[in-house]
Amino acid sequence: MIYLDLLIGFLKVGCFSFGGAYAAIPLIREVVLSYGWVSEEMLTDMIAVSESTPGPIMVNLATYVGTSQAGIPGAVIATLASILPAFLIILLIMAVMKRTLNNKYVQAVMRGLQACVIGVITAVGIWMLYQNAVGPVVTGQTDVRPLLLAAVLALIYFGSRKIKALKKGLSPIALIGISALLGVVVFGLF
Repeated sequence: MIYLDLLIGFLKVGCFSFGGAYAAIPLIREVVLSYGWVSEEMLTDMIAVSESTPGPIMVNLATYVGTSQAGIPGAVIATLASILPAFLIILLIMAVMKRTLNNKYVQAVMRGLQACVIGVITAVGIWMLYQNAVGPVVTGQTDVRPLLLAAVLALIYFGSRKIKALKKGLSPIALIGISALLGVVVFGLF
């Protein structure tokens, strides 16, 4: 039964996720929590691990959840279920793309989806920051370390864009490295 649940759950994620993995996190959260596969705190940890491992976050999360629920077969089912809809949709889009790409209505829809994806990604970032600062703490005390770390990283990122030697600012890889180093210092030492 767990195999069927993993297949159906991650097919939903794969079918209704637009804008990449960060935009899919709310849907993954809803599916994973509705089936009771992991707790809210465990999901936050899984997201953190999935972000720091190579590969798409959505696929990493599906693999992680599948493994935690049903071992290797569960990982294979959850992973394939999460990528199959996108694979089939891309095949369909490629078949009709040449005819519809220049259509003004299609371009308008794409611009609208782009704005929605930006909003969803921003909401996920705020949700994750809240979960790390306030959410999992049962005692009612706020942990300011995630808030301070996010503020410092924002300052580093936007400050680097002002340095002429770094024409476009820090690369995402450099920012991830700085984030990891600061995370070790802030959470490991304090």
